[in-house]
Parts: sequence; C-alpha cells; structure tokens
Amino acid sequence: MNMTKQEALFEYVLRAGDDSLILGQRLSEWCGHGPVLEEDIAMTNIALDLIGQATSLLAYAGQVEGKGRDEDKIAFLRYENEYKNLLLVEQPNVDFGVTMARQFLFDIFHFYFFKGLLNSADTQLAAIAEKSLKEVTYHVKHSSEWIIRLGDGTEESHERIQQAINDMWSYTGEMFEMDQVDEIMIAEGIGIDLSKLKPMWHEHVKQVLERATLKMPEYGYMHLGGRQGNHSEYMGYILTEMQYMQRAYPNMEW
Repeated sequence: MNMTKQEALFEYVLRAGDDSLILGQRLSEWCGHGPVLEEDIAMTNIALDLIGQATSLLAYAGQVEGKGRDEDKIAFLRYENEYKNLLLVEQPNVDFGVTMARQFLFDIFHFYFFKGLLNSADTQLAAIAEKSLKEVTYHVKHSSEWIIRLGDGTEESHERIQQAINDMWSYTGEMFEMDQVDEIMIAEGIGIDLSKLKPMWHEHVKQVLERATLKMPEYGYMHLGGRQGNHSEYMGYILTEMQYMQRAYPNMEW
C-alpha cells in the first residue's frame, strides 16, 4: 500500500517516540533499586530524559496525524500492535549488566540517529533532535563507562557483561531495517539512511568493547517485527503497568 508523505512522517516520528517511551518506562523500573544511590539517581534521570524525548516526539506525531490526539492519548491509549518501538528496548532488565548492555547498544544508535536528524528538512524534527542529542551524548558516556568497568573488572563481571552483550546482540539488526516509511522520508530529505548509520554504530561499539576487553558478537539471526507492531511477550506487561491510570481513569490530568 502506498503511503502519503503525511502518513509516512507520522509513522516515522511515532517510531522514534515509542523507542524513547518504552525504554524510559523500562529504565524507570530501576528507581529505588539501583546498585548504589548515585547510580539509582543516574538511571532515573536518564529515564526522565527519554520520557521527555517521547513527550516531544509523540506530541509532534499527534500534530502530524491531525486527529486530535495529544501525546498522552498516543502514549497511553493504544493497543500493543499500535506501538512501533524496537524489540530491543522492551526486553526485561534482568540485572544491572543486562540493563547496561541493552542501554549501551541502543544509546550509540540513538546518538547517530539524532545526529543525522540535525540536517532534517523537517525543522520541528531537527529541533527535537538537537535538544535530544545533548542528553543522548551523556547517555552514551554513561553506559559506555559501565561496559568498560564491568568488562575490564573481575572475572565474574567480565563473563556476565559479555553474556549480556551476546544476549542483546540479536535485537540490534532491527535498528537498521528500512521500509517504505524510511524510503519516503529519505526522498523528502526528512529521514536518514540507516544503512549509512550502521558502519558508524558498528565502529563505535567495537571501540568500546575493545577497551572493555570484550568480544564483538558475530552477526547471525536477528529478531524483527517491532517496527510493524509485532512485539515480544514482555510488551503486554509493560503496557499493563504503564497504561493503568489512563485506562482506569479516562482523561485524567495531573
């Protein structure tokens, strides 16, 4: 089915907003449970950054859609198959190492994604990217430092973070998959070519892993489907918690 520019732009912005929204929700689960107080606060702040990005992106998606939905309705009142986030960001925290592995692999993608959008012909999207890039630059620094610290730490920390990277690796391929939405956005000068982003992401990840004395996993089977609304079994549990207040008390406001 052929899409209009407006439909493609809505989908494009929605995907970016959902990535930040769902990862922000996941990371917020650490609030009050961090390994040390300073890290508890750091992860909570990163979660807030992500939710802030989601607010801006989903508000813009609502404007583009033109159906009267604001960021709250889009965030909280959709069914599971209407969310278009990467499968990576919905994976469970498990432990601190898995959380950092997931964060690290996504943060570097997020950095180059927003950096690319600085040159978007869509001035609203470029402005959101400019603000978000400042936050994501810190996110990359934070997660990279933990990967190095755990990888080049004790024998146990090295083994566990290597396993965490290995486990999360099969979700990274989806970050660079492109479809009709991307093709339209690239043609309009709005979106970015993800195939050009992948080598930069790969090299950045490789450099950090080498410093951490960790092995770069080999490319193999990759989980796909999140961009089309086909999610893992974990997504429903995230939405049950995230949507409870809006479902129980429709149209509530703080």
